[in-house]
Amino acid sequence: MTPTLVLVAHGTRNPRGVEMVAALADAVSTQIGTTRVAFVDVLGPSPAEVLRDTAGSAVVVPAFLASGYHVHTDVPREIADSAHTSVAVTRALGPDPVLAEVMVDRLRDAGWRSGDPIVLAAAGSSDARALEEHRRAAAMLADVARVPVRIGYVATSTPTVSDAVSTLRETGHTRVFVASYLLARGLFHNRLADAGADGVGEPLGVHAAIVDLVVARYREGVRSLGETSGAATEELSPARRR
Repeated sequence: MTPTLVLVAHGTRNPRGVEMVAALADAVSTQIGTTRVAFVDVLGPSPAEVLRDTAGSAVVVPAFLASGYHVHTDVPREIADSAHTSVAVTRALGPDPVLAEVMVDRLRDAGWRSGDPIVLAAAGSSDARALEEHRRAAAMLADVARVPVRIGYVATSTPTVSDAVSTLRETGHTRVFVASYLLARGLFHNRLADAGADGVGEPLGVHAAIVDLVVARYREGVRSLGETSGAATEELSPARRR
């Protein structure tokens, strides 16, 4: 039986955000088969609930752009609570050069031109590992866009997106754009309209490259399941027991 993909997202009360996650799962399912969605906060079903209802092996793909508390704590706890015995967990979606390419596409749609500096707008985190991954994401975006990129946070961390935009203007830049380092629309993305930038890119969303990235993560997980199964079989083989 082909392992089920469980796409784990944060959760939002914004219907458009929920619809986007569902649309992403639908797009992925056309390539790999059964894909289910779970949320770690705000709404359900939880990953544990989905895994308890999943027959056979499963690959959990954390639909997060950095590996903070939800990836390091919530996801493992949910898997343990499910008591499912055959689960592989992949890397989070970000940081990844693919996301930088998609952000540039979104920025171009918002009026960004080559040479305009960018603020990468991230949700923010109290986890140092996540903040380091935000810095890596900004560096990847700078490599693709070939312009200065500063980080701004919507919540929790500093500088804020507005402060990062102001800093770029104070250094002489007349046009500044914000790249939304968010998967879907919701409260955080809506706040970016008030950051004082000349334009704001749409969230990463259901972009063909994002779909391919989720599929790639899933296939990593499938390989991991196969390697684990192979190792277990080898340990139990008669040749190994003698």
